[in-house]
Amino acid sequence: MRVKKAVIPAAGLGTRFLPATKAMAKEMLPIVDKPTIQFIVEEALNSGIEDILIVTGKAKRPIEDHFDSNVELEMNLKEKGKTDLLKLVEETTDVNLHFIRQSHPKGLGDAVLQARAFVGNEPFVVMLGDDLMEDRVPLTKQLMNDFEKTHASTIAVMRVPEEDTSKYGIINPGEEVSKGLFNVKNFVEKPKPEEAPSNLAIIGRYLLTPEIFEVLAKQKPGAGGEIQLTDAIDTLNRTQRVFAHEFNGKRYDVGDKFGFMTTSIEYGLTHPEIKVKLKDYIIALGKELSNEAKPKK
Repeated sequence: MRVKKAVIPAAGLGTRFLPATKAMAKEMLPIVDKPTIQFIVEEALNSGIEDILIVTGKAKRPIEDHFDSNVELEMNLKEKGKTDLLKLVEETTDVNLHFIRQSHPKGLGDAVLQARAFVGNEPFVVMLGDDLMEDRVPLTKQLMNDFEKTHASTIAVMRVPEEDTSKYGIINPGEEVSKGLFNVKNFVEKPKPEEAPSNLAIIGRYLLTPEIFEVLAKQKPGAGGEIQLTDAIDTLNRTQRVFAHEFNGKRYDVGDKFGFMTTSIEYGLTHPEIKVKLKDYIIALGKELSNEAKPKK
């Protein structure tokens, strides 16, 4: 069965970006001129996904508005002959998107459970908005390619510094069945470095079979009093195989301020409108900071 549906959880409160997110969806914060959630939607479409469900919460209406048609704006751009800008605006409306609200922030597992009716009895992907991925083949498509061979749930993982294991869900890898594809013995949520079974961390892409919903419906709250998706996947792994796919591309973490800023800079260095000026500015700033760091004679 081909994977055609994606679920994007976007119901978080965005507390790490306050006060900006007090009245604005974190997923709408722009990387130069594109909201972070648009990068996720584009990855889904480039992977061959046909239907996307975005799980929202309070103050997330701007996400729906962003992907809706703005007739007044489109007419204004058309009348002024701004065809390039018109194309950019229209690209965000030609997407088969659905929305559902998570009434209470009970955790990622609960957010995914809201997609049960949308997904039905099909495999699907979960794409988290804090992780932007860059590779020749989109990471979501890589997971879909694995599924065509295994017909099993597959979780994206990436090697992280051992001292950072307490920030992630970590897999206990079993046999490497093919290059970069591992059986998983079990999953451990945010272990201390000395207790971590590996440094393969779960990153924000999951391909799951529909049986995960039965597990999530019975899942008890875990860390933080929330329904943890990692716990549910660990339970699923006891009754059917779950694989881990090691990602070797570039991952941008836009879930914290520093990661967001570095992503904005790196993306800006590829943006046709600003890349030259930004590069010159960074070089000049680097020289200035270097001079300031030199000891005074």
